[in-house]
Amino acid sequence: MYFEIYRQTRGTEKTGMGQWRWRLRAGNHETIASGESYINKADCVHAINLIIGTHGQTPVKEI
Repeated sequence: MYFEIYRQTRGTEKTGMGQWRWRLRAGNHETIASGESYINKADCVHAINLIIGTHGQTPVKEI
C-alpha cells in the first residue's frame, strides 16, 4: 500500500480546485481510501502522518 498526494484539478476554488488531497492505494493501484481537500500541502501530509501513526491503535466499531 502507498499514499498519493495530488492537487485537485477539477471544480472551482470553492469546491476545492487547486487544493491538496490524499488517497491510499493498494498494491494493485486500486483506491482504498481518500481524504478531504487541504489548502496547504503540509496539512495534507500531516493528515497522512496521523493515519500512519495510529496503525494498530485505532479501534474498529461496528454500528
